[in-house]
Amino acid sequence: MLSHLCAATPALYILWFTMAQVAGQEDREKTTALKDLLSRIDLDELMKKDEPPFTFPKTLEEFEYAFNEYGQLRHIKTGEPFVFNAREDLHRWNQKRYEALGEIITQYVYELLEKKCNMTKAILPVDASEDEPTTFIYLSPDALSNPSKLLVLIQGSGVVRAGQWARRLIINQDLDSGTQIPFITRAMEEGYGVLVLNPNENYLEVEKPAKSSPLPSPPEPSDEPAEKRERKDDKEGKKKREFYEKYRNPQKETETERIPIRENGSSEEHVLYVWDHFVSKAAAKNVFIVAHSYGGLSFVELMNQREMQVKNRVCAVALTDSAHNIWLQETSKGTQDWMQQHCCNWVSSPEPLDTPLDPMLPDCPRVSAGTERHELTSWLSFNSIFRFFSEVLEVKEDEEMEETSNIVTTRSSSLKSKHQDL
Repeated sequence: MLSHLCAATPALYILWFTMAQVAGQEDREKTTALKDLLSRIDLDELMKKDEPPFTFPKTLEEFEYAFNEYGQLRHIKTGEPFVFNAREDLHRWNQKRYEALGEIITQYVYELLEKKCNMTKAILPVDASEDEPTTFIYLSPDALSNPSKLLVLIQGSGVVRAGQWARRLIINQDLDSGTQIPFITRAMEEGYGVLVLNPNENYLEVEKPAKSSPLPSPPEPSDEPAEKRERKDDKEGKKKREFYEKYRNPQKETETERIPIRENGSSEEHVLYVWDHFVSKAAAKNVFIVAHSYGGLSFVELMNQREMQVKNRVCAVALTDSAHNIWLQETSKGTQDWMQQHCCNWVSSPEPLDTPLDPMLPDCPRVSAGTERHELTSWLSFNSIFRFFSEVLEVKEDEEMEETSNIVTTRSSSLKSKHQDL
């Protein structure tokens, strides 16, 4: 019996191996079929299927929100802060709702600039025709005529527009931390003219015209009877329609195209344009600049393009978590030396406010903004920045007085010598 069992063992082994191969083949086929099925289903589109329409309120009142006496956005009925997740498991819809509120906030800040700060718009390009896209900046009444001081504000990149540092702060914290209004009012109190840039409005977005459907190509000749072929086509077409109806996006976003604004198609272009057409023509003897994040990069690019003009007109520059890089932007040695003397960069850091930090590049001193949150660096550096400007201006005026005194002394000595000679 043992001999029979031994003889049967190879056969059993072969049978087991064959069954394992068959089972493995079946598993592979099932896996392939599952992958094929998943590849046909766009999960993102599936998630969009049950979204509510993208129709949102047009005013803060319709959103049922308002800013309280502390500049905080609160729900009119509950008094609660803004809630992003208004509907669970609908992230895209919540994001669209947030963006709709953000557009209302932008208009609200424009109103504050005009009514609270008494600023006016200047349209760019200055020679724009009626049918071309335009942007604008804001100027205080004395921005171009103030003979002493001019403050220029440049925000970072993104959705923020003129008068804003960070939309998220405006919505979730308060107007003081998220807008430039505290900088504007403080500057006006201290005798500055003010110019507010708008470096992120670079294009006009318009809806793309609908594409005309191509004419159907004639069907290829077939041996099938026409009636049978039509039934087959109808059946396949119905299957496709049912499939795409099930997984389609019921509110596909409109396709748009962007028309760039002439000479203002980027933040760098905008800053250069405003310098050439406004700042360089302003009467102010001393120009001061506050530039946040990408605004710092745009300022350094301005220096690359107008180095001598900037050196002659700008008294001091306060950068807040600036995104500039003197090596990648290929700045000159002269620019780097000037930045060492006239710039200071308040960066995100856990260190206390104004704590000196090691320089990463040989451009300008770096100090702590007293926060690790990038978007808060401008607001938390607010008092330090104005103190920095005052100190720089005081040193400059002392140097000018000393130069004037030396000139007067030299002239007096020269006249006395001539008198003695006579």
